[in-house]
Amino acid sequence: MVHALSEIRRVLIPNGILIDLRPLLSRWEVEVASARETRITGKVNDFEVGIADDTAANRSMAEAESNGWFIREREEFFSYVYSWDTPHDMEEWIDDEWNDFIELDEATQRSTRSAWALSDGDARAQLRIKMLIGRWRRVKTRD
Repeated sequence: MVHALSEIRRVLIPNGILIDLRPLLSRWEVEVASARETRITGKVNDFEVGIADDTAANRSMAEAESNGWFIREREEFFSYVYSWDTPHDMEEWIDDEWNDFIELDEATQRSTRSAWALSDGDARAQLRIKMLIGRWRRVKTRD
């Protein structure tokens, strides 16, 4: 990733802005939400490879900062919600798209299915993920 940041620095105008926007693994909450209520039914399990990716990205940004390429101007965390019509749809999505990074254990799957079955007709299965957004300014240099 440091190579990619170097290339971004090369093509970004001096004092240009780099936005660092990415999810961070943190045992994301699984929910069943309806107009009436939102119930937390469990948390996903993070895999070590995903945690290692987050650590590597953080390390790369810190290295780019210490190299004097970028200055961190601001950094915030926020929640982003993925939503599916059914728990089954959510489980399929996780199996197809995120199976290298997270998993749902059996207890969370059962709890989510049960809460969804007992909820209002508008209920949806949700995954509340932690997002990072950072604003970095390219340092003006002679090169």
